Amino acid sequence: MTITTVSSRQFNQDASGAKKAAKDGPVFITDRGRPAHVLLTFDEYKKITGGRTKIADLLAMPGIEDVELEIPPLRDLAQSADLS
Repeated sequence: MTITTVSSRQFNQDASGAKKAAKDGPVFITDRGRPAHVLLTFDEYKKITGGRTKIADLLAMPGIEDVELEIPPLRDLAQSADLS
């Protein structure tokens, strides 16, 4: 794995070069000499995050409006506590 560091200016001038470099490892993008962002491939991002999908991402999927959602009725309703 190769770590590449580019300035914000370099990134803005050659975003495609940064994307190519991200195939070999993370690309650190600096702002005034300090790391500010990291560019990763999507596959590498999924590895880091464990591939977990957020519910917001699932709800934004195309065709989701056609999925039937069945919510079973609640059976364990709250009851008042006996404080005697």
